[in-house]
Amino acid sequence: MMGYAEFLDSNQLSKVQLLAWANQTLVKSPPGNIPSLPAPPMLMFDRITKIEHNGNKGLITAEQDIHLDAWFFMCHFRNDPVQPGCLGVDAIWQLLGMYCALRGALGSGRALGCKEVDFFGQIRPYNKLVTYEVEVRRYSEAQGNSLVLGNGKVFVDSELIYTVSDARVGVFQNLGYEDYPHKSTNSIGGVIKR
Repeated sequence: MMGYAEFLDSNQLSKVQLLAWANQTLVKSPPGNIPSLPAPPMLMFDRITKIEHNGNKGLITAEQDIHLDAWFFMCHFRNDPVQPGCLGVDAIWQLLGMYCALRGALGSGRALGCKEVDFFGQIRPYNKLVTYEVEVRRYSEAQGNSLVLGNGKVFVDSELIYTVSDARVGVFQNLGYEDYPHKSTNSIGGVIKR
């Protein structure tokens, strides 16, 4: 567990810290709802190796260890196992949401899209390491909400295999559904802001 100021100053995070974040036990006495990371198996990286801030820009790098028995290889596809490309795109969104939290954003993070995704490689069961690099192009805050825009690169065993351009994540106030599975105000989806 760490204090909120220490959390904001993080320049790398271990797997234990990422799991604590996903379970909402990483930060002692946060000033509000820190955007969450997904828990495994949807958490798409094992460690954050670099976090840099430079004004409203930055850089994040993360690593994912590949395991022969990973859940996605068991079903995608049984006769032709490959990590789904959409999980790498989700990893980019997860990292951007994490970046917002480390900049002090409070609320619930949501992926808002991206412009282009170009695949020119794949991740197979006998690969060893996936590296995600996200160049944060702009972070901004307005009316209690936050928005981040970045470009991502995905490498497997040091080879660039796809890129994601203009990925966007927002952090919004009063959107969380903390009382799941009970039916309440935020238990129904649809358009975020009507």
